[in-house]
Amino acid sequence: MDGPVRRCILSGEHDARPHLIRLALAPDGRVLPDVRAKAPGRGGWIGVTRAELDLAIAKGRLKGALARAFKTAEFTIPDDLPALIAAALERNALDRLGLESRSGMLLTGSDKIATAARSGQLHALYHAADAGEDGCRKLAQAWRVGTDREGSDLKGLALPATRPILSMALGRENVVHIGLTDRNAAKRVSEALDRWLHFIGPDPVATPCETASQGASASDLSGDRTAVTVHEDFE
Repeated sequence: MDGPVRRCILSGEHDARPHLIRLALAPDGRVLPDVRAKAPGRGGWIGVTRAELDLAIAKGRLKGALARAFKTAEFTIPDDLPALIAAALERNALDRLGLESRSGMLLTGSDKIATAARSGQLHALYHAADAGEDGCRKLAQAWRVGTDREGSDLKGLALPATRPILSMALGRENVVHIGLTDRNAAKRVSEALDRWLHFIGPDPVATPCETASQGASASDLSGDRTAVTVHEDFE
């Protein structure tokens, strides 16, 4: 497990800090998400899904866990805390994609991605929620050929974000498919996306792409945090 390890205050399980979500106290006493873990003061870390958090809030478990983490009971849990966390994680993930785009580590456009995939230069593959199935399938096949993994389940992941959202995040026009050509960039994007997708859980947004999961990270399906069906292994 890379980096500092933290304990989820709700499940009691330990995980690497980038996989968890930090909750912090705002100056006005509200509990707010601190997804970049930069807010001062004490914090409480959670690694549960939104559904599990909803249940913990309803049963009063989150309040008790935060009181122990903050060493005080003087705080307010906003009614929309789960929605605030989901929005913050989405913004963080899209910001990460935007940063990699500006650094030149990210490709868009089927032809460019297919060329990189066939030459073995592709390290991660994503699709807009409204991407066509045929385009997704062709890029997945090119990736398997380029990595000599024909017959495997290596394929891209359809994100719970449509073309306009991805286009705005990347500052490009009509973003349908996204490829990462740098190993470290792919790992950074994987961590940001995995936190978001793990928290929101399986999403009902229909997508024509064949994906490892729809709205949940591939790591959730395999029981660990390494999304081997949508990224290369990063170890």
